[in-house]
Amino acid sequence: MSARPKLNVALVGAGFLARTRARCWRRVYGVDVQLRAVVTRGAADGKAFAAEHGIAKAVTGLDAVLSDRAIDVVDLCVPNHLHRPFTEAAAAAGKAVICTKPLTAYVGQDQLDDPGSLDPDAVAATDRARMLEIATADAEAMVKACGAAKVPLLYGENWLFAPAVQRASELLASSDGVLLEMRGHEAHSGSHSAFSKNWNHTGGGALLRLGAHPIGAMLWLKRLEGMRRDGKPVRVASVTGTVADPTRHAGLTADNTAVATGWRGVESFGSVTMHFEDGSVGVAHGSDLSLGGMESRLSLLASNSHLECSLSPHDQLRTHAPADGTFGEAYVMEKASGQAGWNTAIPDEDESSGQQAMCQVFSEILGTGDHEFAALVGCDGTLGAEVVRVVYSAYLSAAEGRAVVLDGS
Repeated sequence: MSARPKLNVALVGAGFLARTRARCWRRVYGVDVQLRAVVTRGAADGKAFAAEHGIAKAVTGLDAVLSDRAIDVVDLCVPNHLHRPFTEAAAAAGKAVICTKPLTAYVGQDQLDDPGSLDPDAVAATDRARMLEIATADAEAMVKACGAAKVPLLYGENWLFAPAVQRASELLASSDGVLLEMRGHEAHSGSHSAFSKNWNHTGGGALLRLGAHPIGAMLWLKRLEGMRRDGKPVRVASVTGTVADPTRHAGLTADNTAVATGWRGVESFGSVTMHFEDGSVGVAHGSDLSLGGMESRLSLLASNSHLECSLSPHDQLRTHAPADGTFGEAYVMEKASGQAGWNTAIPDEDESSGQQAMCQVFSEILGTGDHEFAALVGCDGTLGAEVVRVVYSAYLSAAEGRAVVLDGS
């Protein structure tokens, strides 16, 4: 029996996403995945994270893992403004890169190396055409750096690997139909982190943080369709965007409001209509205004079929509790406000969200060295760069009140 391929991973970051990835990497099969290191800013945080997840070592600087010959890939679970410099540094060191969505963002990086210390209102006021220029240039630089170093850049969009979306893509491929209309959204009650509320930390609001998921899925599905039919992706020709912050409503009070408020220049609602070059359309939106837990849904209207993908919530398991705490401290689902009443207690969010399958596929791509498989699957950095271009073109559209034609379409 041949030995399993080996893959040594360094997690960069120790927040919510890094915890998800640590769980998923541990459950990969067929590839001997070892979590060799976690990189954090604070030594105490790193040691605690490493102990919790059985990681070999904790370090406080990226250089420590880039100089480690045993490390094969860095999994970037860090703030958006670090994506480009960390990717370029990793590529220069010969390491493969996994970068979470969005691939890049405009956070004022053309003004200061550490955008977090900039005035968030000033960054939010930056001309949207400038934002589009900088964000897309950064994304293209990341793709170029990894290409020049001949290392994979994998785009960590978990929606592509969600069982519902994967099965839908298979059915579409076997139907010989074409996608005519797509609708997708991700919504919850909003992050209560101050960082998410400032443009100089996140690079945008609900459209970027949440809407990037359905946008990425739609671009991916049209890419697959185009490759099947004509040998080339179907691209977005133009976009129309709308953004708003309804939490500024004068009727909101501390007593009648359960959604997050206090957004500074970033939207709590964002929507984009994508007009594809083949005449089909996709409408994606992100919202921080939805109570009741995470909503992640995708509707696919094809010429000869209609498919509905429910990533969250889904009713594989439903629970009812007379009061919060009935199930002790048990987790129900992301962003659920409690256990009382009826809930959809998702059996395994890592599976249904696609995070687990994504790590499985990435481990096979990297462990076997079949890097061309990444482009074939459609999960490489070029997809992430296209998502960035769509989002910031939508911001430009919303600011100028017109459709924006995407260059190179």
